[in-house]
Amino acid sequence: MEAAIVTILALLFLSFVALGVYATVKVAKAAKRGVDRTLDQARRTVEDTTLKAKSFGQVGVAAELAKLRLALRGSMRATQDALQAGAVEDASLRESLDLFARLSAHGRELDEDLKRLEREPDKAYVAGQLATLTERTERITGSADALRRAAHDRARRFAEDDLETLSAQIDVETGALRHWTTVDREPSGTETSQPAWYESAPGTPEQPQRQAAETPQAITAPDPRTTPYPWEKTARPESAG
Repeated sequence: MEAAIVTILALLFLSFVALGVYATVKVAKAAKRGVDRTLDQARRTVEDTTLKAKSFGQVGVAAELAKLRLALRGSMRATQDALQAGAVEDASLRESLDLFARLSAHGRELDEDLKRLEREPDKAYVAGQLATLTERTERITGSADALRRAAHDRARRFAEDDLETLSAQIDVETGALRHWTTVDREPSGTETSQPAWYESAPGTPEQPQRQAAETPQAITAPDPRTTPYPWEKTARPESAG
């Protein structure tokens, strides 16, 4: 019995240790991913700042290469953010993300070519490649921009359709809430108006009373059962004397 208890306690202890190790590894990996993202973002920021400085502070092929890299990186990054954000609510954009992944491969290849040419000592050779590099950049950024704008147009259209449907539903609901304010007005204007949903049903007290008022009354003798007795008179008769 004691051996079984010791075994159970040992298994529980090992389970807690394994769970602690697993949680520690998960936390460490998450922290590492966070650090990597921070480093990547900082590196991109530094690189973009350097490219902007080159595009404004230098002339010639160095400035042109910097401008091409800035245009390429800005377009690709904006398109990626737009597609990833839209795919959360619109599953149709997942196919667009697949196309963008293929386009990104060409974009990274072009960015590497541009980066390599920045270190090329033969500026004349680089100048001869600018026309081709510019065309490649425009083709890639044009495709990226088209995907991004289509995603924005799709999201805006869905928002407009939803707003139109919502407005129609609200109009119907407000009309239903105000149905009791509709009244039937008589032409003469002498009778009190009643709500539209009010109708005197046969057998209600209003209709017999109206019919009774319109029917001529026959002349009949007084009913002796309803004739008051002498002691019910309100005034006493005067005596003859």
